[in-house]
Amino acid sequence: MAGHMDRIKEKMNSLRLEADEAQTKVDELQTKVKTLEHDNLQKEQEITSLQHKNQLLEAEVEKLERLLKDAKTEADAGSQHGTQNETLQRRLQLLEEEAEEADKNLRETNEKLRQTDVKAGHYERKVQALESSRDQWEAKYEEMAKKHAEVQKELADFHIEIGNI
Repeated sequence: MAGHMDRIKEKMNSLRLEADEAQTKVDELQTKVKTLEHDNLQKEQEITSLQHKNQLLEAEVEKLERLLKDAKTEADAGSQHGTQNETLQRRLQLLEEEAEEADKNLRETNEKLRQTDVKAGHYERKVQALESSRDQWEAKYEEMAKKHAEVQKELADFHIEIGNI
């Protein structure tokens, strides 16, 4: 009888240890999920910021293209006036350089936006995987708690049996 009692105690201790380990793992995974969700939120904010910057740069490019067109029109109209033409040509060249720079900035911003989108997708997949893992650990923890309760009941029943003997 003492051997049976020792086995039950051993099994209870083993189940308790497994339940504690499962709870620790669930806590770790929840912390990891929270960290990844925070990172994901930061990436989404960065995407929003880059999209806004992208819109501003697109507006700047349109403005510079209009100025460039106006400058070309003025340059064509003023071709008979040598000095005015040279001034307009210099202005035209400056506007073209500004337009190229704005276009370059726009391409860089679009690339950053694309990279951030990719990272955000990666973090979303990571969060989903961790949430799934956490759910599995929670299910295991619940199963262990149920087994622990069953063993407790067996032990109580065993004590009652011993008491009746």
